Amino acid sequence: MENQHQTSMSSTPLLAKDRGDSSPRPPAAAAATAVVILSTLVAISGSFVFGASVGFSSPAESGMISDLDLTLAQYSVFGSILTVGAMMGAVVSGRIADNFGRRGAMALSELLCLVGSLTIVFAKVAWLLDTARLFNGVGIGILSYVVPVYVAEITPKNLRGRFTAAHQLMICCGVSTMWLVGTIIHWRVLAVIGLIPSILQFLGVFFIPESPRWLAKNSRWEECEDVLKSLRGQHADTSAEAAEIKEYTETLQHLSEAKFLDLFKREYTRSLIVGVGLMVFQQFGGVNGVVFYANSIFESAGLSGRVGTLAMVAIQIPMTVVGTVLMDKSGRRPLLMISAAGTCLGCFLTGLSFLLQDFHMWNTEAPFLALIGVLMFSASFSLGMGGVPWVIMSEIFPMNVKGLAGSLVTVVNWLGSWMISFTFNFLMSWSSSGTFFIYCIICGATVVFVAMLVPETKERTLEEIQASMNPATSSR
Repeated sequence: MENQHQTSMSSTPLLAKDRGDSSPRPPAAAAATAVVILSTLVAISGSFVFGASVGFSSPAESGMISDLDLTLAQYSVFGSILTVGAMMGAVVSGRIADNFGRRGAMALSELLCLVGSLTIVFAKVAWLLDTARLFNGVGIGILSYVVPVYVAEITPKNLRGRFTAAHQLMICCGVSTMWLVGTIIHWRVLAVIGLIPSILQFLGVFFIPESPRWLAKNSRWEECEDVLKSLRGQHADTSAEAAEIKEYTETLQHLSEAKFLDLFKREYTRSLIVGVGLMVFQQFGGVNGVVFYANSIFESAGLSGRVGTLAMVAIQIPMTVVGTVLMDKSGRRPLLMISAAGTCLGCFLTGLSFLLQDFHMWNTEAPFLALIGVLMFSASFSLGMGGVPWVIMSEIFPMNVKGLAGSLVTVVNWLGSWMISFTFNFLMSWSSSGTFFIYCIICGATVVFVAMLVPETKERTLEEIQASMNPATSSR
């Protein structure tokens, strides 16, 4: 086994940069062409669907329970089964994207979401609603992986961060649209609105190019070069970028077909720790507890739940825009550390507010401390921790394990989301202040994790990032 590994390692060629060759490199700054912009917009339509599916259940709750005579338990199943479906979709997302292409995976996921949303529009019984919601979950589970991966694989290195971060921006837009519009329209109409971006993406994937990296992985070299030309512009010199993709892909083809247990080999350890670790810290910092139960948090602190939720919506989108703009300017690491530090402080202030109320101190000021804390958490999370882990996930895994690794990372994310949502009310009944102090510690640990292990990927090609993090993909 050791000899086999040494043979595969020694047989893999170096990238031009690693050899010290003076061959031309891709230009330092490439413009965003119309094809790149259109392709990204089509892809992130799926991100809006993702956000709309997550945000649907909160404003629809009272209307659905009243119209369909559902019990609270039945509606709880309807709300939570989305996460179950998303985990199912995440498990197969990488394999689907590898076998059918990035466009094929997006088309399939939207087909599932369309079936689910249409069924919700006409459903009149609980089991049909649950089945529809499960379909939606499977669809967004696939989308949560394939959208950032596709965008990262088509964009030039100097724009990749902000374009991929648009995935998180559109998730926020989808959630916020459901929260705001859902307060004034019927829940069935709200479900119809959710159909619009699904239709746009399903039709749009037939008019955008396939990922050039996926084409290269499948030895479709001429198509890869043609797609690169269309993405970078007909007058752009894509020879260096095409050569780097081809050389790196041929390097990976010397390695055997990856199986799930191969992910845990030494050569992929760093990528796996970074990818899984970021998703663990993203979820276990308490974001879904704060988002799903924002109303009850504000009410527990003596404030209006509606006012607090609207304040969260008002701050999330602008801060996500700021994070998206800064992604390729400040870099991934600074954004992550500042964002994690801000969520840490936000959790501390919220926990302190509940602690003061437990001891009947600062009775007038303490509720506002909770409002400041939750809004600081929401703003800080939107700045970096919401989007950057997905950007880095799409960058660090080489093509031979990207499908398997991406599925694992996405499953971990959805599993963490479910665990935090499930345990939040139990933790709050145990100790409101203790709950947020636990989240505070986890957010603080995130800063240390990023500082010690997460690489800066700004303005580096995917091939450079993956070769530097995964020794199996370049010769010693």
